[in-house]
Amino acid sequence: MGAILKRELGSYFNSAIAYIVMAVFFGFSGYFFVGTCFLSNTSSLSYTFSNIFVIIVFLTPIIAMKTFSEEKRQRTDQALFTSPASLLEIVLGKFLGAFILYAICCLIFFVFGLVIQMFTPADWAVIICTTIGILLVGGALIAIDIFISALTESQVIAAVIGMAAGLLTYMMSTIISMVGDVEWLSSALNAISFTGYYQNFTYGILDLTGIVFFLSVIALFLFFTIRVFERKRWS
Repeated sequence: MGAILKRELGSYFNSAIAYIVMAVFFGFSGYFFVGTCFLSNTSSLSYTFSNIFVIIVFLTPIIAMKTFSEEKRQRTDQALFTSPASLLEIVLGKFLGAFILYAICCLIFFVFGLVIQMFTPADWAVIICTTIGILLVGGALIAIDIFISALTESQVIAAVIGMAAGLLTYMMSTIISMVGDVEWLSSALNAISFTGYYQNFTYGILDLTGIVFFLSVIALFLFFTIRVFERKRWS
């Protein structure tokens, strides 16, 4: 798995993908930070954290779109899957490579906290808990995007479908309000609402239920990805 992880990280940083993703993430988060904390004279990062969810929805598919689509397009997937590494190690290596790049982007929030600390005491409980929430949300979206990437050899299709799936998770609260009269459906959608679980972290609460939910989504979609290749291997 280590070799696959190293190869995956190298593919990001040896191309423009890592630098474009970091530039976009830092640019938008910095814009939200300056627009609220400095122009509005507040030490709260709540506006930055609430708006960054939208950026994550569009960036995670770009990070994950090449994981398996590129392998299939270049016909290197057969060599990959006949290597000594197990399917679990291959999928985990791909996932961790994408997640580490995403986690590097999230370090910017601690920089924002240090900047605030220079002027007034920062609310580190909120910053740390919300960053954990952002990491979990991103991890879940990356796992979904990797599953989508495993289904097609087109990076563009993988990215577009991934963005659509991410937008669906972002708009879940709106959908819930639209079906509010149907109690069972509203309850079911609430149970899988990314924004609902993420919101708890923004209050500075390390929500165990949210942690279990996001980790379960990650495990589930990585399992689905493994099943895709197991089916192809035996077909």
